[in-house]
Amino acid sequence: MKLVVCINHVPDTETKVKIGPDGKSIDRTGVNFILNPYDEFAIEECLRLREKNGGEVVAVSLGGDSHKETLRKALAMGVDKAVLLKDEAPRDSFSVAQALADFIRGVSPDLIFLGKQSVDSDDAAVGMMVAEMLGLPSVSVAVKMEVDGKTITAEREIEGGHEKVECSIPAVITAQKGLNEPRYPSLKGIMAAKSKPIEEVQPTPAQPKVDVVAMKKPPAKSAGKIVGADVSAVPELVRLLREEAKVI
Repeated sequence: MKLVVCINHVPDTETKVKIGPDGKSIDRTGVNFILNPYDEFAIEECLRLREKNGGEVVAVSLGGDSHKETLRKALAMGVDKAVLLKDEAPRDSFSVAQALADFIRGVSPDLIFLGKQSVDSDDAAVGMMVAEMLGLPSVSVAVKMEVDGKTITAEREIEGGHEKVECSIPAVITAQKGLNEPRYPSLKGIMAAKSKPIEEVQPTPAQPKVDVVAMKKPPAKSAGKIVGADVSAVPELVRLLREEAKVI
């Protein structure tokens, strides 16, 4: 079984993000980058499928040289091969998906895994775009799955519950927290990953559909207002909710 897992190199979720001088990107100075947390579930599921069925796991990431750090973590976890689609150009979700789909098309895997979303842009769009571009069935936000021959049975999160679906292989799966418990890289794996090669591939040139015009931080919260401490404050509270907050 040939498995491809698409991973991303993202700012640590505890990082205090600052807007860069251009006003359209973040200031990367002092920012700690990590493997996208949802991608860890995708990697783990690939490793479990390989252990059960044999085959190869290929990790691919789109970005600059800094993404090699994240690819090495994937290697340390146990993936067989790492590929960097090397490109520093700014991309939207469409052009990211296009580059990934073009690479995957040449690999012809049985299954393609991604995290359900990347914690930097949080749009949860790339996985489904990749599936559409490849003309493959897809299961998003998967929390449970089984592979039986050429059929996948999966549970996915929906609002208020879970949905059970079936689809054929090949397919695209986006992993949600709860699908598995990602393993920690072993010391042996970490040491081996340092010397493993990372293949560099020139991806499809960026053709974004969306341009970032400006980035802004949310406005600071205004100070609270106390209108009273007993029932006599109710009329004034109602007036403020209607005229200032405009919520009633």
